[in-house]
Amino acid sequence: MPTLTRIADRQPTTDAARIVANLRPPRQFDGATFESYVTDPSHPSQQHAVERMQELATVWRGGGRKGLFRKAPQVKPGIYLDGGFGVGKTHLLASLWKTMPGRKHFGTFIEYTALVGALGYQGAVKALSGSTIVCIDEFELDDPGDTMVMTRLLGELVAGGTKIAATSNTPPNALGDGRFAAKDFLREIQAISDRFEIMRIDGDDYRQRDVTGEAPVVDDDAVESTLAERGESVALDDFDDLVAHLASVHPSRYVDLVSGLDAVGWRGVRTLTDQSPALRLVALVDRLYDAQVQIVSSGVPLNHVFSDDMLGGGYRKKYLRAISRLIALTTGQA
Repeated sequence: MPTLTRIADRQPTTDAARIVANLRPPRQFDGATFESYVTDPSHPSQQHAVERMQELATVWRGGGRKGLFRKAPQVKPGIYLDGGFGVGKTHLLASLWKTMPGRKHFGTFIEYTALVGALGYQGAVKALSGSTIVCIDEFELDDPGDTMVMTRLLGELVAGGTKIAATSNTPPNALGDGRFAAKDFLREIQAISDRFEIMRIDGDDYRQRDVTGEAPVVDDDAVESTLAERGESVALDDFDDLVAHLASVHPSRYVDLVSGLDAVGWRGVRTLTDQSPALRLVALVDRLYDAQVQIVSSGVPLNHVFSDDMLGGGYRKKYLRAISRLIALTTGQA
């Protein structure tokens, strides 16, 4: 019989050393390389991105010289991959991380802000300084405080010789747009943008699913029995209990909420209409997806868990990415 627990019963604590140690690509990208990235011929920007990142990695590692007295070509200290969800940006980011020597870090934007929260600003700078590269996945600036902190942090790391690579669904000059008064922080946003070579990657979601499709659901009474077929370590929660519990845990600790689980079950899923719990659920979905934890649910299909108003707002791309991942995790096609 599988071990049945509840996510709502888990109370993870902050461990700064563990946060730093876990700054590496999710296990689903263990085999990611530039060579294993399958480009779509109908979107030439994908092949261009692979070739450019390989060139950049060579220069960043100290190569690229074309003669005894020639210097390596001048490049910016960072690269920024902009594109829709499911085009393989994280795959390329993980591939770049693997090619770089020395001490290096890979994490989501929220993990780096969590590191600042756990260690303090100077402590975070000390922990990351001296790295050959810092990779930031899902780069988002959702409030002015994050804008200023990340601007300062990136500036200090770059000044020390660290290279920066980031992915996002939002071009750097639009970071924060629709989410806070971006015009009041234009200088800070521009400072971040100026450090990156910006590369657009076009294409369709590689999962090849329409995010308007239906995620499968089962009856309330069938959630537990279905869940038992999905693995040895599973968690079953009533949806409202789960959502309430997420409010008591910092999103940086969500990785510990799903650690060791093969699958989770959510009974009574409903459409969320408040932004804060919806964004917390997005953060949990990202951690579930990273760990490839399957989902079994009842109630409203998970592709309808975010209201239409949310899908039309400033966080639209975040919600659409989460829906794509929810469909993947509920259909077993992640």
